Amino acid sequence: MPGLGGVGSARQRGFTLIELLVVIAIAAMLVAIVPSAFGKLREGSQYRDTLRSIIVELRQARNIAVSQGVPVVFRVDLAQRQFGIQGRPMHELPSSLEMKATIGAAPDFAKTSQADITFLPEGGATGGTLELLRQSGSGVRVRVDWLFGQVTQEPREP
Repeated sequence: MPGLGGVGSARQRGFTLIELLVVIAIAAMLVAIVPSAFGKLREGSQYRDTLRSIIVELRQARNIAVSQGVPVVFRVDLAQRQFGIQGRPMHELPSSLEMKATIGAAPDFAKTSQADITFLPEGGATGGTLELLRQSGSGVRVRVDWLFGQVTQEPREP
């Protein structure tokens, strides 16, 4: 019976040269696109994780100060690219991000590159602003209110 793929079948199974070239071209495009997309995804993830860590640490510092009745210091060390609550393990700032600090009560900031926001037992703070910047120039501004110690964030345009 000739149409059932037996010995008498004239048609052979396989890929044509054009089909193979199309598959190779698609694979080459994927190899070119995937690394850049992965880099952007990783940078976005680092940005969100770092921002979340900053906000959580600031709010936690305020809560500790109020609940334990002692001043708690949140420190930003721009030279070492670290931030966190003083006396606890510091968080590293990823190399793809930049941080700027504007702190009112930081007389030695120019010498040490360390900025402290102190949360007070009454609920207030020394206040300040932290800016977390992406390579594109966009980012977020995190503000600590001096009167109530509230932590807020707002987008920062490039």
